[in-house]
Amino acid sequence: MTRAYVGLGSNLGDREATLRRALDLLGERVAVVAVSSFRETEPWGFADQPWFLNAVAAVETDAPPRDLLDELLAVERELGRTRDGPRFGPRTVDLDLLLYGDEVVDEPELTVPHPRLHERRFALEPLAELVPALVVPRRGRVVDLLAELD
Repeated sequence: MTRAYVGLGSNLGDREATLRRALDLLGERVAVVAVSSFRETEPWGFADQPWFLNAVAAVETDAPPRDLLDELLAVERELGRTRDGPRFGPRTVDLDLLLYGDEVVDEPELTVPHPRLHERRFALEPLAELVPALVVPRRGRVVDLLAELD
C-alpha cells in the first residue's frame, strides 16, 4: 500500500457538501485514512471568483499514480466538474494528486509531487496539519515550505 495525499477544493454551490461527497466517492475507490480540517481560502491564479473551501485527504492505495489520478478525475466528473472555463477558474470540485508516497513522476498530464504544491498555502497548511514532518520529494519538509511563503 502506498500513502498518497489528495488536495480537495470547491468554490461553487454547497462547497462543504461537495467536498464531503467527494470524500465518500473517493472512499469507494481507495482507503481514506485521514482528512484535514476544511479551510476557506482565497482564489489562486484567477482572483475574480468566490473563495474556496479546501482540505487534504491521506489515502492508501495499491493503484499506481496514473490509475489513482484517473479515479480522482472520475470523482470530479461524477460531481459535475467541467473544464470549459478559465484556467484556475471557479469549479464545483477539484481533486489534485499532491503526493504519492515518496515517488517522483514526470509524465504527460501527471507530475508528482504536484508541480505547484510548494507555492500553495491552501495545500501545504492541511498537509502540515495531517503530517507535520512530511517531506515533499525534491523540495523538503512541508513546514519549511510553508515558512518560505511568509
